[in-house]
Amino acid sequence: MAEEANLEIEDTGKGKKKLIIIIAAVVLIVGAAAGYFLFMGDDAPEESLADETTVTEAAAPSSSAQIGSALYVAMPRPFVFNVPGASRDRIVQIKVQLLVRGEVNEETAKKHIPLIESTLLGVLSTTTADELGTSEGKESVRVAALEKVQSALSDVEGSKVIERVLFTGFVMQ
Repeated sequence: MAEEANLEIEDTGKGKKKLIIIIAAVVLIVGAAAGYFLFMGDDAPEESLADETTVTEAAAPSSSAQIGSALYVAMPRPFVFNVPGASRDRIVQIKVQLLVRGEVNEETAKKHIPLIESTLLGVLSTTTADELGTSEGKESVRVAALEKVQSALSDVEGSKVIERVLFTGFVMQ
């Protein structure tokens, strides 16, 4: 009778070991499949993407802002400035990134960062806290900043280097 009790305990231990082994095998198989699809599945889409790019570049106009892949140029430091408000003045911090097309435009934008910073600070500091408090106001400031930066770079480089101005961080106190 004591031997039967020992057998029952040993049987439940073997069942748990089998369950753990099965779970480990399933996790290993799922991990291997995920790794395969992650690393091996990238070859075909790149080739088809390259074919689509050549077709769209041939059909697109030869504007320097539309050639190449989208690249982002981050401004080296956030813009921190005071804005007047209806009840009190506020401090605003905005992190900005610029969307450019192609490596040539990326290098041009990096070369002219002081000009871009100056232009953006001029546009941002003319706003009010009430305007920056609404999403429509933020959008109008972003569009005005894009127009001014494109105008400044057109004067220096002869082309619109920047496609979009993006506010990636926005804090108002």
